[in-house]
Amino acid sequence: MDSLHMVYAAVGALSVLLALFSSKIQTMPLSEPLLALLLGVALGPYALDLLVFSPETRESLLLEGTRILLAASVMTAALRFPTTSLRGLVPQFALLLCAVMPIAAIVTGTAALMLGLPVALAMLVGACLCPTDPVLAASVVTGAPAQRDLPARLRKLITGESGANDGLALPLVGVAVAVVVPLTGPVESAGRLLWEVLGGVLLGTALGAAAGKSMEAATRRRELEEGPSLLFTLLLAVTVLGVARLIGAGGVLSVFAAGMAYNRTVRREERNPQQNIDEAVNRYLGLPVFVLLGAVLPWSEWIEFGPAALVFVLAVLLLRRPLVLLALMRPLGLRPRDAAFVGWFGPMGISALFYAAHSTHEGVHDPRLFAAVSLAVTASVIAHGLTASAFRRVYAHPAHPG
Repeated sequence: MDSLHMVYAAVGALSVLLALFSSKIQTMPLSEPLLALLLGVALGPYALDLLVFSPETRESLLLEGTRILLAASVMTAALRFPTTSLRGLVPQFALLLCAVMPIAAIVTGTAALMLGLPVALAMLVGACLCPTDPVLAASVVTGAPAQRDLPARLRKLITGESGANDGLALPLVGVAVAVVVPLTGPVESAGRLLWEVLGGVLLGTALGAAAGKSMEAATRRRELEEGPSLLFTLLLAVTVLGVARLIGAGGVLSVFAAGMAYNRTVRREERNPQQNIDEAVNRYLGLPVFVLLGAVLPWSEWIEFGPAALVFVLAVLLLRRPLVLLALMRPLGLRPRDAAFVGWFGPMGISALFYAAHSTHEGVHDPRLFAAVSLAVTASVIAHGLTASAFRRVYAHPAHPG
């Protein structure tokens, strides 16, 4: 049986059911990614044995699948709020990206040492897991329940951070990969990373601004039909991703920069219809990746980690962000319950899988890398999927308001 065809059928059926009950799902302690993950486990080799992939096929599917999905997700994140409403949060974003993310990488990498990993590989695990995931974060901050229960400022912080840090984690991952697999000299590695970051930002900004101006002009001349306009930003994301990869720039970062530049250029009334369909695509486009993840979970490697696996998971979930956000809540302008909420909902998901697959593509072939990253991602999907709706309600109606 063709495993890919089984994925099509399974994901299609799951998506139809979730779409039919989309409003109900948002109030239940079961997120769409969690249900997709469970479906993948059920279809995988340790249950029904209907989905079986070789390690090479797994890496290829994860690398390109997560790359495309991240492009769509960060574009959606860039469009979720008008750029004018984010200007007052620039210092907070800078602190989250320049301090919280590196600290998260260090804390997670230190926790990975408990799995018996070499220091360099453990630090690579930390780098892969440091960015917050825009796909899982979207399930927390979008939809009617989130708009009702969470203040806009909190949703903007989570959205902006999850969109930006997926691309900005690239230097941390690149440095860690260079230490694990020193294929080139430090000067060459630094130059390559600098180009991936700066080149990605410059390319994305230029293409996003040009696309925005073109949209404005086409709208004024009434040359753009409604159907193409709805998919315009997704087409832009794919274009920017492809061009960035052709010139060796950071694709995900470039797409986010393009989304921000496009957002800043077009009028809000022209962006809203696109935003609606982007949110729908973002909500369901990630399901195949989570089904694939469920089918390829490395259970045997997890067992080899022993009891340290549970300690690692708890350390990552509880220390990677919550304590850091509570310690920095004053400079971030957050109340204790704001800091607790933002600290907890910094999920690990598609972006971590992408960077793990990217590291393998760059020459890191130690199977413990995927084992550790997938362990943390699985724990995050379960923990954040089960707590999203409940914690939203607790935030909105605290026992002791503060």
